[in-house]
Amino acid sequence: MLPRETMSAFNKLVEEKFPGAILNKELESKVATILEKRGITPANTLLCTSLCCDELARSLEDDLKKIYGHNFNLGGLSGFPFAGTTGFSAMAAHVPDGGYCLLVHGPHVGITKDGIIGKVERSGIALVDNCCGSAIAASNYLQAITDGTANINPKIQSFSDFQQGAVQELILPFGKRLNDAENRMKELPYALYDSQDILIRDIISSGSKGIKSGLALLGGIQINTSPDTSDYFHPLRFDFYDGNGVVVEDMLPSLMENHRKKRREMY
Repeated sequence: MLPRETMSAFNKLVEEKFPGAILNKELESKVATILEKRGITPANTLLCTSLCCDELARSLEDDLKKIYGHNFNLGGLSGFPFAGTTGFSAMAAHVPDGGYCLLVHGPHVGITKDGIIGKVERSGIALVDNCCGSAIAASNYLQAITDGTANINPKIQSFSDFQQGAVQELILPFGKRLNDAENRMKELPYALYDSQDILIRDIISSGSKGIKSGLALLGGIQINTSPDTSDYFHPLRFDFYDGNGVVVEDMLPSLMENHRKKRREMY
């Protein structure tokens, strides 16, 4: 790990780039505490995730598994819930009797030690790599369409790469938003999140009859960093659904208030 002074400077850098970002360890602790106060415990909860295939996305997932046990995976490229309503229905059936689901979803983005967004240092690789590669490829596809340089193929997307084809289609409505952004790579994960948020809520609505005692939905942006710095998460939604699939509590203010208190203590 980096020296404490360097790590503190990097924390400030990340929070300047992504206001509201929380260190993964802090997020995991606060989420568990908030949920336990509502009777949602590791013993009666199934963890469900919809995160990118990238190995960097496993850090948060693995830490949450240490608390809640094995997870049901809904996600694919860029974190989209490609398992859909069928996957969600299967997951809901696996929730402990009388228990709950914690569903965590979102795209991810890299940030280097010197603050470049959309890039990340990876373990054992000298090249500073794109992150998220799928998202950036979709963004480039969209940019080419906007510029009029895309090679439009009227054929159905190849089954061997249908997830990437879907990511590219799902980002199309955000063309102007990304073009107008001051930093396209910073805006990209938030545009992807907004698209995923619509899908996730539609999937929950379609499968709401399978929800048992309730579901906690944590959505946001994973922020991946170098191997010797900690990852972050920017929470954008933390809702509790009752057994009928109705949102009955917004827990995000509690999560962020705890975070703000922690930041004041640190800085």
